[in-house]
Amino acid sequence: VENRVHEFFVGDRSHPKTEAIYGELERLSRQMREAGFVPDTKFVMHNGSEELKEHKLCGHSEKLAIAFGLISTTPGTTLRITKNLRVCPDCHTATKFISKIVNREIIVRDANRFHHFKLGV
Repeated sequence: VENRVHEFFVGDRSHPKTEAIYGELERLSRQMREAGFVPDTKFVMHNGSEELKEHKLCGHSEKLAIAFGLISTTPGTTLRITKNLRVCPDCHTATKFISKIVNREIIVRDANRFHHFKLGV
């Protein structure tokens, strides 16, 4: 964004736009649920309620990066995200839903491959 690399970490709250990023995630989460998305909590390494596990999933770095990209770029702009770990199954499914909801192409490069999301596919 603006010819600058922005870094995000799991649960990151250090970015100057943290409030707007998490606000966008809340908005997206509501829209995804309305579209039929069900969070996949089976890989969350935390004992606790389903609600707490779902909350942990919201802070994954690629979701933060996507939310930041959505609030920082014009509609229609392709989002390109690179991460050093594999995309978890929940984030993969969530990104499909997000690409359809916001009508954006989202490309995520993880440790193994490129994931290309467009119109929910």
